[in-house]
Amino acid sequence: MTIEIALVLGIALVAIILFATERLRIDAVALLVLSALAILGLVNPDEALGGFSNQATITVAAMFILAAGLQNSGALSGIGRLLGQARSPMVFLLILFGVLAVVAPFVNNTAVVAVFIPLVMTAAASIGMSASKALIPLSYVSQVAGVCTLVGTSTNLLVNAMAKDLGHPGFSMFEFTPLGLICLGVSCLYLLTLGRWLLPDTRTNELVEQYELGKYITELRVMPDSSLIGTSVGEAKLGEEFGVYVLELLRGEEKVWSPRSQTLEEGDVLIARGDWSKLDELKNQTGLEINSEFKLKARTLEEGTQQVLTEVMIAPRSRVIGSSLAMLDRRWQHSATVLAVHRRGEILRKQLKEVRLNVGDVLLMLTPETEMQALRKDKSVIVLSQRDADKPMGWRAPFALITMALVIGISAIGWAPIAITSLVGAVAMTLAGCLEADEVYDAIDWRIIILLAGLLPLGVAMSQSGAAEFIVANTLGLVSSFGPLVVLATLYLMALLLTELMSNAATAVILTPVAMSTANLLGVDATPFLIAVTFAASTSFATPVGYQTNTMVYSAGGYKFTDFIKVGLPLNLIFWVLGIIFIPVFWPF
Repeated sequence: MTIEIALVLGIALVAIILFATERLRIDAVALLVLSALAILGLVNPDEALGGFSNQATITVAAMFILAAGLQNSGALSGIGRLLGQARSPMVFLLILFGVLAVVAPFVNNTAVVAVFIPLVMTAAASIGMSASKALIPLSYVSQVAGVCTLVGTSTNLLVNAMAKDLGHPGFSMFEFTPLGLICLGVSCLYLLTLGRWLLPDTRTNELVEQYELGKYITELRVMPDSSLIGTSVGEAKLGEEFGVYVLELLRGEEKVWSPRSQTLEEGDVLIARGDWSKLDELKNQTGLEINSEFKLKARTLEEGTQQVLTEVMIAPRSRVIGSSLAMLDRRWQHSATVLAVHRRGEILRKQLKEVRLNVGDVLLMLTPETEMQALRKDKSVIVLSQRDADKPMGWRAPFALITMALVIGISAIGWAPIAITSLVGAVAMTLAGCLEADEVYDAIDWRIIILLAGLLPLGVAMSQSGAAEFIVANTLGLVSSFGPLVVLATLYLMALLLTELMSNAATAVILTPVAMSTANLLGVDATPFLIAVTFAASTSFATPVGYQTNTMVYSAGGYKFTDFIKVGLPLNLIFWVLGIIFIPVFWPF
């Protein structure tokens, strides 16, 4: 073992430990790896910074923008309505899997899951289905559907880019489709049968069981010109006429006894419960006003700034759990006015400022439209709906769909590389107004971009230093006498285990040079081994940290770590067997 090999393996080992323990953010680990390689002279400056200009990095960034353009233009607005048409959990999952099979192969699966989480949660709630029965399937199927094409996941693009740098001709747009479709069909069948039984039911954790979305508690102040002055709540028949029920009557700082029979005066505050549409109708017809004393991070807005009515749910493990609305102002990052609160299974009879937020509480907020992008990215809340009447689809929705089709189609027929078509498509969507120029930067998950750019030099160092050959000689080389099929099975298993412990991108970077060296050792085609690395690294099911979509639903679904092991480990083993059987069939040695 040379000094260079020892240094590269040492850096790789430290990276694996840091990824597995999550002591540092994944992008910070990637930058540390890049810095160590450059300082120790294991890569030259061009190679150290080459990851930032690599086609895989550029393509992934552009695909994030394209996904945002599809969403903002309204091209995906029909998905929520389609999911809402289901009347049983089985039909709901079938519709979900069908939609994912169409969308996820062409849009980065991280972006797909980010868009689908609120759609799935609200649609599941409407049929009385626990979101925990749907969110892990959302993550798993988006991963499997993503591996069906070159652009469906960043791992595919990363392996393709590294393989090209190492002398492999690379993969076509639909190279992975035959095996991908088999795995997609098997995974859907598993999740509809055994997997569905293994999934937890978190109804008791106040996540989504019958939200009764729209049943809010709010404060209504009696204004000087209100028609209710001089009458009692009982005489006004607010329940009969508006479906609004007054729970408490506040006069100054005091609660008034018997609110239904008390004559209303100017300045009285009614703590009322009802559908938001009915509360709004009552407010407009009787001269009441929302007692909106909670203007979080309030600041002067530019003239003409549109305010949107938004429902957000307090997410599991949110940093604002336990905060009152008064305390929330110090922890909140967004400008918003809280209008009302909904809590499933409990009728709140307190002033809003006294309510301490729990997991599953829904806040109805008035939010500047310019804040919505940042609000959707906030992991403390899940945006359930935006009540400002969705943007009209107009011509931008079909434009976005056509642009996405051209990006994929032109690359598939070989007229231009995917990095160029996706970049041009992102520019076209921005110029067409599918998303604003500032939203372009918000649309990109920069942690993933830094991760890819920072880790690519590690793959270069492993190949150039001989570290990849050293790993092969001391691991896969030990079983080489049993033939390429056993070596393939061992490599797939190595990738499977590494992916569950750390980032899928890191696994791909470390094992792609190993796959190429393995093929050289055996004197066979490298393609089967590269396919094994791609599929194993792109489909991580057994832990919530192995793949970013698992991490996203882990929080939103209120899962335990062991839930992923119970549901995901059998599926990982099924994919391992499928890989051993079908990879040599489609890509012979």
